[in-house]
Amino acid sequence: MVSKHDIALSRERIARLVALTPCTRSAVFGELTGAEVFLKFENLQMTGSFKERGAANKLLSLSDEEKACGAITASAGNHAQGVAYHAGRLGIPATIVMPQHTPLIKVTRTRGFGAEVVLAGSNFDEAYAEARRLQEEKRQTFVHPFDDPAVIAGQGTIALELLEQMPEPEVVVVPVGGGGLIAGIATALKETLPRVRVVGVNCAAFGSMKASVDAGEVVTVEGGRTIADGIAVKRPGELTFRHVQRYVDDVVTVTEEEIANAILLLLEKEKTVTEGAGATALAALLHGHVGGVSGKRTAVILSGGNIDVTLLSRIIERGLVKEGRLVRLVVTVDDRPGGLAGLAKVVAEAGANVIEIHHDRAFGMAAMGETEIELTLETRGHQHVADVRERLARAGYRTYEHVNGN
Repeated sequence: MVSKHDIALSRERIARLVALTPCTRSAVFGELTGAEVFLKFENLQMTGSFKERGAANKLLSLSDEEKACGAITASAGNHAQGVAYHAGRLGIPATIVMPQHTPLIKVTRTRGFGAEVVLAGSNFDEAYAEARRLQEEKRQTFVHPFDDPAVIAGQGTIALELLEQMPEPEVVVVPVGGGGLIAGIATALKETLPRVRVVGVNCAAFGSMKASVDAGEVVTVEGGRTIADGIAVKRPGELTFRHVQRYVDDVVTVTEEEIANAILLLLEKEKTVTEGAGATALAALLHGHVGGVSGKRTAVILSGGNIDVTLLSRIIERGLVKEGRLVRLVVTVDDRPGGLAGLAKVVAEAGANVIEIHHDRAFGMAAMGETEIELTLETRGHQHVADVRERLARAGYRTYEHVNGN
């Protein structure tokens, strides 16, 4: 088992390699949750994730002979970049095995840090198997993404910073995948402040740690689709699970919609970009999955910020639709000259902004002599949408709201 002493030594070891990330009080999220909320911005690390703490600590703990032979790991994301980045800085040869369909940007960035990238297998499990085979062939040290004492100790340095950056925390909420992050953080916190409450957060599609805690043993889950790919782990680590059993008070899950909402709110309210996994802790707090936080000093770990820009764009658009700030209306109009101009005039007077217009004469429900016009509008919220529709109705237009493609 990893101890607070191990974590303190790790902090001294990696201090020159990793950033001391800010931890600031959030008035906005405090008002929304009733807690005194502090955000720990691990998305501001050089590689955009906390993962480089554990990677750096593991690499620094290698013997000279091991460093000369090099390090190897399997990852399609943050861990790959953390290992590649610090191996390059330390002059240690690194091999990263990534699934064949890993996005090109991630492959390019990992290679850019100086690592040899091997594309193998159609998923992480197959890439992991190939990495283990190559490990034996190359005699390199395997750097596990989470189930390694040095990696756990490195991630735990976050908690030591946290204890110095905010008044004694009463609740700390942490994203959970394989468990390396929460194992390290919970160990450092509980061995310093036993009364602090530590809550882990799984995404519902990969609730492997929660399932394991509930079963009292490590279990494997099927998994599913999730935007929180950084914590999409089917089976937590044996070592991390033992730490969770000893030190973590509760593990909860959040849905995809809750994660997306947290990403959007962090972008809009705190002007910070997080990936799906990085936003899960805040999602749990915002949506009431972490009870008993009213008035409590509550720390939320924002574990990473490496989100694909196309996914971020979709999250923003869906969030705007959900809040009534982007709406698609289908309006029936007389199919004659000036029909569109008259409609546009009413919409403008209602204070809505037209983003897109589409005519449908052939496939809609309009009668002969009429046409359906699909309007995508920028609005101020659900009440504004209702006001726009009321004005259109008074002007003689029939409308319905286009929802989920229907």
